[in-house]
Amino acid sequence: MIRVLGRTSSMNVRKVLWTLDELGLAHEREDWGAGFASTRDPAFLALNPNGLVPVLIDAAGPLWESNTICRYLAGRQGDASLLPLEPRARAGVEQWMDWQVTELNSAWRYAFQALSRRAPGYDDPGLTQDSVAAWNAAMSLLDARLALTAAFVAGETFTLADICLGLATHRWLRTPMARPTLPAVETYYARLRTRPAFASHALDAVA
Repeated sequence: MIRVLGRTSSMNVRKVLWTLDELGLAHEREDWGAGFASTRDPAFLALNPNGLVPVLIDAAGPLWESNTICRYLAGRQGDASLLPLEPRARAGVEQWMDWQVTELNSAWRYAFQALSRRAPGYDDPGLTQDSVAAWNAAMSLLDARLALTAAFVAGETFTLADICLGLATHRWLRTPMARPTLPAVETYYARLRTRPAFASHALDAVA
């Protein structure tokens, strides 16, 4: 049985859960992280020395980093629809997965902590506004890409890139802040909402 360690309030945990559901893989989840079992527990750190969720455990042992776990699961099942085998097509999916964890995450981090999580230490109005502006600019870039494909992030078909960026889009739409109207992003979000696994792992989440 596949085990996933992590709380469902974590977007990175939800990426893995969504991927598992798209692949039809049975799994068990255990609550770890803020408000639950501490990820500083030596038993957890033995699985992920970074002390972060999610961690996936299967017969091969523990694996961490959410996007890596998603890639692994698709490869484990030989699912070329979620992650193509052809090198260029695969790179087209992975570039958007990597963009999500680098450029996009860097843009939204302060604003999300300040406006949605109300986290201590994130109370500088200037830094919050800068983060909002950077977040909206990044989402405008995504909007231009989706306007080009008129379907999904990497092209005509749903891939792992859409799991990463679908949840990120949900977070952008749910965070209480000013945002531009981005028609292609809104159409994309409506398209994702028709997927049962998206409804299970995004729509009940605040952000």
